[in-house]
Amino acid sequence: MHLLSQQCCQRASTGDNGGVNRGISGANLPALRHHNAALVLDLLRAATRHGTGGISRPELAERTGLTPQAVSKITARLRAEGLAEESGRQASTGGKPRTELRLVRRARYAAGVHLDRDELTVVLADLSGERVRARTSRLGLGRPAEEVLEAVAREVRALDAGPGLLGVGVAAPGPLDHASGVLHRVTGFPDWDGFPLREALEERLGLRVVVDKDTNAAALAVLGGDADGAGGRDGGSFAYLHLGTGLGAGLVLDGGIFRGERTGAGEFGHQVVQLDGPVCGCGNRGCIEAMCLAAVERGDTAGAAYLLGVGAANLVSLLDIDRVVLGGRTVLADEALFGREVAAVLTERTRRSVGRTVPVSVAPGGTRVVADGAALLVLASVFGGAVLG
Repeated sequence: MHLLSQQCCQRASTGDNGGVNRGISGANLPALRHHNAALVLDLLRAATRHGTGGISRPELAERTGLTPQAVSKITARLRAEGLAEESGRQASTGGKPRTELRLVRRARYAAGVHLDRDELTVVLADLSGERVRARTSRLGLGRPAEEVLEAVAREVRALDAGPGLLGVGVAAPGPLDHASGVLHRVTGFPDWDGFPLREALEERLGLRVVVDKDTNAAALAVLGGDADGAGGRDGGSFAYLHLGTGLGAGLVLDGGIFRGERTGAGEFGHQVVQLDGPVCGCGNRGCIEAMCLAAVERGDTAGAAYLLGVGAANLVSLLDIDRVVLGGRTVLADEALFGREVAAVLTERTRRSVGRTVPVSVAPGGTRVVADGAALLVLASVFGGAVLG
């Protein structure tokens, strides 16, 4: 079995709290050779993605804590499998110029699937996480399971990635069990409760499948796009708030996706903000999701933005996060208004409690940010479960 294939057969490493582990240094033990290769791959990816040209073997050894001999063996294997290549030589400082290596971005691919309530989006991403192709069709959770599975399989095959496809990441509305890939009771679609989505798709596609909530996938995409490291592996926390056909949150705490002990964190839409409010699809009254969607339905976009700001302020006060990122088709339809209104509510409600201004931004990637993040779920295991920032 090839090195990268072995790596992808392992699940992304997760900590006890459901967050992605952020291993920093390697170990010169044969039993950990796959972990060490992932560390090297991740550094090659970072150097390639940030346009630095490449990284030398001595630098790889210094930054991973591996011996030069271990790094040489790993890089030789990566080059033999077409995953790494020489990118040039560094300027001499008196000795022999160091050879730089870089990741071959198009050597392998990952597919990302956003299975929304009424729409199906699939993307193909290269090893750097860059989107190569994308497809969208009008099909969602309201259709029978067999029809949905066939549509997902058909769209993934249409990406035409060939044998270089490492696996498929699927992002769906929560709640769900990330570890087992089983869906729970999605609001409005009770028939999916308990459906083993990961197992069913793996059997149909013959590929490794990773399943996570749509909001977690989008948060991972935001994390991977942080060129300055804000909220990335060097630390930091933010909430991604997604308002589309539903309302949910992806939480990044201390630089990693936080899923919770039972992978149920982020059910932001079902916090009650009005005890005698309208009945929500979950059965409670006054959930912020039901109220936001009702405001959008009656054309009160500003009212929906205000409610979203109230929920965001609650999160900031509760978790002391650094920033708030907005996304989802409803937000994208008027992102200036949502950004302005949510920021105003945050400033008003958190000025005294947190003593600072909390920045608000709109997630990059447009309507495909969830699918982009779903592809990163697959790539996270290639790079040792590291955050792709």
